[in-house]
Amino acid sequence: MAQKIQLPNSRIIHIPNFDVAVEQSENELSFSYQGVSNDVLGERYLLCQTIFDFERSAVLLGDGFQMLAQTTGTFSHPEDVGRCPDNSTTYRIYPPCDPKRYYNYLVIESSMGYSLLGFTSCQRFAGYFEIKQKDECIWINAYLDGENTHPQDWSTNSFESIVFLQGASLSHLFDEYCHCIESHHPRRNGVTQNAPVGWCSWYAYYDQVNEQNILDNLALMQTELTALDYVLIDDGYQAFMGDWLTPSDKFPSGVKAVIQTILDSGKKPAIWLAPFIAQPESELFQRHPDWFVKHQDGRLLKAEEVTYGGWRCTPWYILDMSNPAVQEHISSVVRTMREEWGIELFKLDANYWGTLKGKRLQSGVTGVQAYRMGMEAIAEGAGDAWILGCNAPMWPSLGFVDAMRVSDDVERSESRFKQIAQETFYRSWQHRRLWQIDPDCATFVSLPNQATERQYYEFHRNVLLASGGVLLSGDPLPELTPFAKSTLAKLVLRHKHSQETARFTALNLHHAYLRVTERNVLHCLFNYHQPAREVTLTSEHPVYWYDYWSGERLADEPTQVIQVSLASGLSSRAIITSI
Repeated sequence: MAQKIQLPNSRIIHIPNFDVAVEQSENELSFSYQGVSNDVLGERYLLCQTIFDFERSAVLLGDGFQMLAQTTGTFSHPEDVGRCPDNSTTYRIYPPCDPKRYYNYLVIESSMGYSLLGFTSCQRFAGYFEIKQKDECIWINAYLDGENTHPQDWSTNSFESIVFLQGASLSHLFDEYCHCIESHHPRRNGVTQNAPVGWCSWYAYYDQVNEQNILDNLALMQTELTALDYVLIDDGYQAFMGDWLTPSDKFPSGVKAVIQTILDSGKKPAIWLAPFIAQPESELFQRHPDWFVKHQDGRLLKAEEVTYGGWRCTPWYILDMSNPAVQEHISSVVRTMREEWGIELFKLDANYWGTLKGKRLQSGVTGVQAYRMGMEAIAEGAGDAWILGCNAPMWPSLGFVDAMRVSDDVERSESRFKQIAQETFYRSWQHRRLWQIDPDCATFVSLPNQATERQYYEFHRNVLLASGGVLLSGDPLPELTPFAKSTLAKLVLRHKHSQETARFTALNLHHAYLRVTERNVLHCLFNYHQPAREVTLTSEHPVYWYDYWSGERLADEPTQVIQVSLASGLSSRAIITSI
């Protein structure tokens, strides 16, 4: 007979597999394997299940395995938030015909309040939830992706842990969830420090960035834009993907010399690298083809054969981070950049590819486990420098990054501004609890091949205002308009007063609030192509109400209640109170 556990919050959990042992701590369950067979652990290993005892119209929110995937909607009609779901024909993490997977956690907003089911650890196996109807019941099933490994090859029989929470306040549930996660994955020091503020080269010059571009923007940061501290040299400086210490011919003085110029100017140098991949032309690949993940038949694995192949310099080959020699190599590269070059922030990109399934040097090591071995080696080399994860697997990165990109790449367009707003807001609860969130760069200047209207730049700035977290300008600084300069200045001012993110009152993401100082509360309102509406805002005491950007007073006298208008379409407003 299957095990049945009643939690303190009265939720009943069923464990149908006799090979699974369970330890209980309040509303959290920790699982391990107690079987005697060496049968393969498949990609759909059922840990436990519970009844979906909510109305079918309840709103759901679940994560994706990788950064570009999230799901909301309802049980009957799940809706992808991003443009790259895990089960798309591009990423192919699981078949599109399979039930929708909610990786890492599942939040349910029902008429009875909020429920949260979440994996609190991710040491070796990715965990996900599915909602399936069987006979007259609807079940929430929690699975592990065992990656077709064998128990006798494992270094430990531990599985992962899951917590089951419920309550009236979504914010309180997220706080409790983060506390449980931290007991398994302690945070890095940067998570609670002040967020980086600076400039990034990618959205101004993309992979065509050159040495003079960096120096021109640095000059502006020494005069007009002194509040920008970090200079992030993004993709394009390297000779080949994989050869991170070898500059391209676009940096004739060498990247190290440019970084020294940044240091001499009093600014903080940051650099981009994709530590888990290499292109075939790289010296790394040419010299060490045995360092890469293989198919089971021994052929080298190209990313494009199993998932999205990459955005440039393909095919990508995947470094086997279960190999101690590879760990030492990547740690040495990062250590050189930190100790000899003076890098203070590492933007690690294409991290998801480090988890790809394949044959590695160490049998029984999953892709998740190998990725974490690689991140541990990188952290050792980085020392006290910041680590920013990008295009990353979300839960496998727990405990290894100071900051995490939580949205798609920004693009100067109405649709992308909307998309990254929702992606960022659905993950904003993670800010300064799991990692600092990075909502991607601030872009307020149109480029010849990428432009949109002023109203959508205004929406974008309110998204960044509500988010907090990493603040990097992505525009060519010599081309900043007065609008862009004043916007950056007021975003920096917000960071000086508060490092927290604004909290949303519901999963519709319409209203977020933040106590900026003891005297000021910020309200951010959003419409995502909905009709125009009137919004009532309240305060505990009579206060003055102002438009955050223009400074216009919205009422002649202090009042506890005010009604403001929000336009139809993609629109937003930022209102701040003052005692």
